[in-house]
Amino acid sequence: MKIDLYRYRLRFIKPAVTSRNVFEHRDVFYAIFSQGDATGVGEMAPLSLLSTDDVSDYQQRIISRLEMYLKQPEDVLRMDDLPSFTFGLETAMMDLQSAKVPGNFEVGSAIAINGLVWMNTTAEMLDEAFQKIESGFRCIKFKVGAQDFDAECRMLEAVRKRYSAFKVELRLDANGAFDNQNAAEQLSELKRFDIHSIEQPIAKGDWWTMADLVSRKLIDIALDEELIGLNPSQQGEKLLNEVHPAYLILKPNLLGGFKKSDQWIQLANQHSVNWWATSALESNVGLNGIARWVSKYPLTLPQGLGTGSLFQNNISSPLTIDPPFLRSTNRGWDYQRIREEGEPIGRWEG
Repeated sequence: MKIDLYRYRLRFIKPAVTSRNVFEHRDVFYAIFSQGDATGVGEMAPLSLLSTDDVSDYQQRIISRLEMYLKQPEDVLRMDDLPSFTFGLETAMMDLQSAKVPGNFEVGSAIAINGLVWMNTTAEMLDEAFQKIESGFRCIKFKVGAQDFDAECRMLEAVRKRYSAFKVELRLDANGAFDNQNAAEQLSELKRFDIHSIEQPIAKGDWWTMADLVSRKLIDIALDEELIGLNPSQQGEKLLNEVHPAYLILKPNLLGGFKKSDQWIQLANQHSVNWWATSALESNVGLNGIARWVSKYPLTLPQGLGTGSLFQNNISSPLTIDPPFLRSTNRGWDYQRIREEGEPIGRWEG
């Protein structure tokens, strides 16, 4: 086994804005595993202000972990303090061990996805939403919470004047931006727009207030940031017993990989909670890993896997968006771009 590690800077086509951050670029690490003629690539990258492993010495820590993996792979897989590393490692090994074209979820497969509208002026967000609907999306997700609330309501009202809930499903993601004292009133206002669900209306940690919002049955609530850093078999059980959300949002890169995400799904099923998977600003490498993983489940809801088109210099891949689907084609991967444009960090053999 040989492992090559590269640092790669992904450049956003336009700044990606949330209620808590603005991204103009994103630094990721690609671990290229080689064994004979087979190659597997994993993406390792904490997400600023969200990942529990968003630490200053991340590069050195993953170097040490890769060196350890060549000698004690099972010990490394049991560690859970670097969730994005585990995600990248599982993605690389899934890729390496695949009997199909390396890196693809099955060629010809399609996963229904939502059309994501990033924060902007409400006029530009509305225009983008209409464009996505006209292109074929039937589920639109708005990032909310950073603009004037009345302006956001007018934006949603404009969508509903043109498209009923029967034709277009609306999801909201507040990223914890609503004030705890006013959140119920805001959800009550938003309810009139036939909202499918809202992700993380208030900041993580206040389970009592979140449970109260759920109990009011204004809009179905999905937990997102609330899951980060929790062990599903321990704190996860307590969380679902106390809050009773309608949905869980699963981001394998932030939760600690696919096995941890599988545990959340098992727990959700036990509590009659639905779920969908979402990418967390990964490039096509990480996005493809999530698509391959989630496609093993019988999916009934649109997934949040449309972020691959955000970058100027994404890694060319078999993935393509054909609204309202993410599809896998027979195109190949341009892993050579990683070697040509990335910064080589190290090589290990074992």
